[in-house]
Amino acid sequence: MNDTPVYGNYIGGAWVAAAGGATVPSVNPANRSVVGVVPASTRADLDRAVEAANEARRAWRKLTGAQRGTLLYKAADLMERRLDEIGATMTREMGKTFAEAKGETARGVAILRYYAGEGMRKTGDVIPATDAEALMYTTRVPLGVVGAITPWNFPVAIPIWKIAPALIYGNCVVWKPATDTAVTAAKVMACFHEAGFPAGTIQMVVGGGREIGQGMAEHPGIHGLTFTGSNAVGKQVGAAAFARGAKYQLEMGGKNPIVVAADADLELAVEATINGGLRSTGQKCTATSRVIVVKDVYDAFRAKLLDKVATLKVGDGMQPDTWLGPCANESQYDTVLSYIRHGVEEGAQLVFGGTKPADEALKDGFYVTPAVFEGVTSRMKIAQEEIFGPVLALLRAESLEEAIELANDVEYGLSASLYTKNIGQALAFVQEIDAGLVRVNAETAGVELQAPFGGMKQSSSHSREQGQAAIEFYTSVKTVFLKP
Repeated sequence: MNDTPVYGNYIGGAWVAAAGGATVPSVNPANRSVVGVVPASTRADLDRAVEAANEARRAWRKLTGAQRGTLLYKAADLMERRLDEIGATMTREMGKTFAEAKGETARGVAILRYYAGEGMRKTGDVIPATDAEALMYTTRVPLGVVGAITPWNFPVAIPIWKIAPALIYGNCVVWKPATDTAVTAAKVMACFHEAGFPAGTIQMVVGGGREIGQGMAEHPGIHGLTFTGSNAVGKQVGAAAFARGAKYQLEMGGKNPIVVAADADLELAVEATINGGLRSTGQKCTATSRVIVVKDVYDAFRAKLLDKVATLKVGDGMQPDTWLGPCANESQYDTVLSYIRHGVEEGAQLVFGGTKPADEALKDGFYVTPAVFEGVTSRMKIAQEEIFGPVLALLRAESLEEAIELANDVEYGLSASLYTKNIGQALAFVQEIDAGLVRVNAETAGVELQAPFGGMKQSSSHSREQGQAAIEFYTSVKTVFLKP
C-alpha cells in the first residue's frame, strides 16, 4: 500500500487535483526519498485560478484594511502553532537545517503580523488645491489580481513577503510555488484556508515554469506580477508582462562581496563570511560569494577561515549536529560541481572542499563539502557568475579602494558587506558600493522584514519588497479632485 501523501492545487477555496491529473514527486535531497506527490498543472488550471481570483477581487477590495488584517493575524497564529511541522517539511524538501527552517517559518509568522498591522495605516494625502472650494487628495487602490512566482530556497519567507502585502492592500493572489517545495507550500496554504480567507482570495497552482510561470506572465487576468528567481527566467517574465502592460517586479541574482579591511576584527569577519556564504548551503540570493581581503590581513584571515570551515559538519538537515545540508536538488548539485570544475580549470586554487563527503551514509544525497578557492581573479567565472552553492572565492586587494572596485566589478548589485573599525572607511564604502543592501560589520545575508529589500544593476527591476515600501508595487495612486 502506497502511503505517500498527495497534495492538490488550491483554487476557489478548495483543494483540487490538476485538470489533467498529472503529478510529480517532491524528493528529499538528503536521501532521494519521496516527501509527497504534487500536481503538474497546465494552463487550464491556471485559467481556473485566475478566473476565481477575478470573481473574488471586488468583494475583497471592499473590506477595510482592518478586516483584511484580522485574517492575516489568524493565518499567523495558525502558522506559529505549526512551526515544527512546516519547518520539518521544509528541511525534508529542500535540505536546509531544521533550525534554519523553523527560523524561516517564524519569520513568515512575523511578516504576516507586520502586514496585518499595515491595514490600519494611511493610504493617501490631502494636497492643497488652487481652487479654494475644492478638496484634492490621493488614495491608493489595489492592482486587482497579483501573480506571485516564488523559488525553493526560502519556501515560506519569500512567498509570505509577497502574498501578505498583496492581500492587505486589497489584491487577490495566484501563487505559483516552486515544485521542489510544493509540499511546504501546501502546508502554508492550509494556514490561509483555515484562517477563513474568502474563496478565490488566494490560489495556489503547482506546475512548471514554462507552463504556469510564463502563463502567469502572459495572462490578461493577472494585473501585477512579482517574481523571485534567476536572471534568465526573470527577464522572460518581465518581458512578457511588459508586452501586455502589466505591472511587474523582479528580484533576481546576486554575486555578493564581503570586504575585509586591514583594521577588521578577523574573528568576526570570518564568522560573517561563513554564516553569510555557507548557511543554507549557500542557496541565498544574498549569500556571500566573493571574499575580498586587503593584503595586510589576507594570510591571517585565510588561515582563520580554513580552520573554521574544517569544523563544519555536512549532513542531513534533520540531524541536530548538522551545520550544512545538501543542495536542494540534483540540478543545483550538478551546477555547483560544474562551477567548482570551472574554478580549477581557470587556474584558481581549490584549497578546501568541493567534493562529495566520504561518509557512506550520505552517498544518496546531493551533498558537497564547502569549497574555498584562492588565487581568484575578478574575470573568472567563479568571481562573476552566481553559483548558488557553498563556494567561497578569495580575492586579494592592495587597498580598500581596490577592494571596493573589485566588489563593484560584477553585473549584480544585491548585497554587500564591509568589516572595519574605521567610521570613515565605513561611510566611504556605503557611498561607493553598488548594492541595494549594504551592511557594515554584519554578514551579507539577511534583511529585516520592516526594511525595504531589493537590488541594483542586474539584481532586480529596481523596485523594493518588504516594509512599507511594498505598497509602491501592490497599489496604484489615484488622485482625486472633489468640488461641491
